[in-house]
Amino acid sequence: MSTGTTAVWGRAEQQDFRSRVRGALLGGAVGDALGAGVSGLALEEIREAHGAEGVTDYVPAHGRRGAVTALTQLTLFTVDGLIRAQVRRDTGAWHPPTDVHRAHLRWAATQHDWGPDERRKDNGWLAAEEWLYARRGPSRECLGGFGDTVMGTLERPKNPTARDAGALTRSAPFGLLVGWEPQLVLQLAVECAAQTHGHPAAQLAAGAFAVLVHGLARGESLDGSVQHTMALLAERPGHEPVTEALQQALGSVRQGIPGPALIEALGASDAAEEVLAVAVYCALVSEDVRHGLRLAVNHGGPSRATGSVCGALLGVLHGETALPPAWLAELEGRPTLLELADDFAMEMTQGPALHSPTAAAPGWLARYPRG
Repeated sequence: MSTGTTAVWGRAEQQDFRSRVRGALLGGAVGDALGAGVSGLALEEIREAHGAEGVTDYVPAHGRRGAVTALTQLTLFTVDGLIRAQVRRDTGAWHPPTDVHRAHLRWAATQHDWGPDERRKDNGWLAAEEWLYARRGPSRECLGGFGDTVMGTLERPKNPTARDAGALTRSAPFGLLVGWEPQLVLQLAVECAAQTHGHPAAQLAAGAFAVLVHGLARGESLDGSVQHTMALLAERPGHEPVTEALQQALGSVRQGIPGPALIEALGASDAAEEVLAVAVYCALVSEDVRHGLRLAVNHGGPSRATGSVCGALLGVLHGETALPPAWLAELEGRPTLLELADDFAMEMTQGPALHSPTAAAPGWLARYPRG
């Protein structure tokens, strides 16, 4: 698989890219944590529990404030898989969907093992993070799709009718492959979505999210990135539900003051294209990250999914320094998120200095084994 263009990185470009990678991962996690305590509740229930404005700050979920869910766990392992794919290129074994699938199998082990298996030297550092060994509302589709070692493909996807947002919410990292051409980013995200989700709308929503992140990471405006994404989607069979959802999100921007009614008109189910539309709308109309994320979680839909996708979009658009400090301070797993973000940015900008077919930094191969 060719990666298309190769970026030439100056210092300012590297620092900007790292800020956007951090923004995408931390922003997605903050949105996930903000929505975790109210996901699936009706708007009336949210307001009854948290006041007329609904959720304006973290509320306890999974025993603490700022807890992330399986959505963030899976996103972390997506990043791990993409780094491992780059490292494995030196061996000539270059198939990113396989490396991402292996990473998600390592996530699956965290859902049933007591803790890290120290006998597994090929697990790398992320799978040794004990805090990740916790069940945080993983979907049946993700547990089933990664429940054995058989990899779903576009020809033979796992869960052929699955249309929920489980593949969408783990797909932001594909968009951070800024040296790749957008159509390759779309293809990779779609292929990896098929590992758990068979419905074309679920796959193409995941691909669309990745392309949106890709455009933002390259410095496009959100509106411009949505337009480019829809143009790319138009070439794909079965794109209509996702394209129509994005068009509806764009149209809703001009329909009055943002609020739950407009959001729920875009969709209140966990269908992937509806989750994407809600997140894009909230990002488009946001005054800042805090405002956008509060919009994204205060409705009757799957708040953690819409919050996570919206947070990743706003984070990659504005960079990590735009994220609310008080929310970052309480965010579960922040050191791990930052470490992984910086490793990803370093691999993508300075990979040749870390490893080649003839030499490698031993510390890097211990973190991201080629096996």
